[in-house]
Amino acid sequence: FNITRPRCCGPPRPAHRGLAMARVFRMLIGGRLVPGEGTFAVVNPSTGQPFAEAPSCSRAQLNEAVCAARAAFPRWAALPLKERQAMVMAGAKRIEENLDMLVETLVKEQGKPVADAKGEFMGIIGTMKFMASRPFEYEKVLADNDRERILQRRVPLGVVGGITPWNFPPLMAAWKMCEALTTGNVCILKPSPYTPLSTLLMGEVLAETFPAGVLGVVSGGDDVGKWLVEHEDVNKISFTGSTRTGKLIQATAGPSLKRLTLELGGNDAAIVLPDADAKTVATGIFNQAMGNSGQICIAVKRCFVHESKFDEVVGHLAELASKARLGDGFQKGVQYGPINNKMQFERIKELVEDAKKSGAKVVAGGAPLEGSGYFYPPTILTNVAEGTRIVDEEQFGPVLPVMPYANVAEAVQRANATRFGLGASVWGTDVARATEVAGMVEAGTVWVNKHGDLSPDIPFGGSKESGIGRQMGDYTLESHTEAKVIRIAKPKSKM
Repeated sequence: FNITRPRCCGPPRPAHRGLAMARVFRMLIGGRLVPGEGTFAVVNPSTGQPFAEAPSCSRAQLNEAVCAARAAFPRWAALPLKERQAMVMAGAKRIEENLDMLVETLVKEQGKPVADAKGEFMGIIGTMKFMASRPFEYEKVLADNDRERILQRRVPLGVVGGITPWNFPPLMAAWKMCEALTTGNVCILKPSPYTPLSTLLMGEVLAETFPAGVLGVVSGGDDVGKWLVEHEDVNKISFTGSTRTGKLIQATAGPSLKRLTLELGGNDAAIVLPDADAKTVATGIFNQAMGNSGQICIAVKRCFVHESKFDEVVGHLAELASKARLGDGFQKGVQYGPINNKMQFERIKELVEDAKKSGAKVVAGGAPLEGSGYFYPPTILTNVAEGTRIVDEEQFGPVLPVMPYANVAEAVQRANATRFGLGASVWGTDVARATEVAGMVEAGTVWVNKHGDLSPDIPFGGSKESGIGRQMGDYTLESHTEAKVIRIAKPKSKM
């Protein structure tokens, strides 16, 4: 039951005997930092070797976390919005004060370069500060006439479980935490067992910021996520991960009719129009296909280029790939780190080999680096088409299939011929035309002449099998509260 991980992966490794640890990581339950009933090893993807142990949460401990959250909820929900937001702002300052320690931990467990890890935490700080200052309209008058006055109030749900992926572990945790806490809910975070440490450490940093039980952080394998989804005292699950796991969560949450926000897989298409500047477009698409070594739900995963610009765009993409610098995230000048885990690393190799057997031409990359760690270079493929796994499936790695098209109607039809609908982009000099084409693409977000940027003031989520609901923006209040209507009769006037 793959609840905890957004991509193809195996069970958490058991604790590695003799493993030297610089830090003991603990869970946050009921305001206390506690060990698990066991531990499991966390692997540094740059070496392929365990480097730390994480606590493994038992079912009893998960229940304790939920009970503590449930007990904290009424008082937290009753606090004025400004008081809740003040604590979120204080949390942002705590993360700023512990930035170096958090960044180092994220680089070791996830693999991304230091600059990217720091950027992720700066994004967390920015999100927390934004959510600590944004207004929410909790009550509005729907009608006021001679007969009655009708009010609508937004009422928090209760306990929100946040299950997060291994590509941006603390950022996704912060999104879920901020949305829950600012709207009057309490929150329990469950990170991926591949990258639990930065979220556990974030919980430790924030342990004294919020009242006991308001924020909880637990770690472990698939069973912990399953227990969280099943728990009768959890009112909502916010999950970021694969479509397959999202469907399992939906089925598991069904009997209790839990509220769900599911941000799931994507197979984002980029459409390059005939009037696009080939070099500019290639740079933009390459950066958004290969960022975080392709391990981004909204990365460009398919590229459709008008036949008149195809060779030129492919040439520029190949040149960019040849100049890419891979390595350990702590090495100076490294642009791209490893694939986060062995199972995903094997999947990338499998998809590329399958494409080769189907006749794909490898323009750049195409094979893993020799040596330790899970390094796979930026790879550009041509002579591929629909029906090939690398085109039809979400690769979630640094591999980009590039395909020519004859007319825009064909490009739109092919971009839409997928069960996914998370994001897409259209690139061209004529912005009005590009915007028109963007309106034809079936996706939750379609960018024009850019791809992949997100901000907490704008809703984000997918269509089709890429998700249910939206995160952030105006949807924060709607998705984390219930609408309660109060109808007040007015006394009849005496004649």
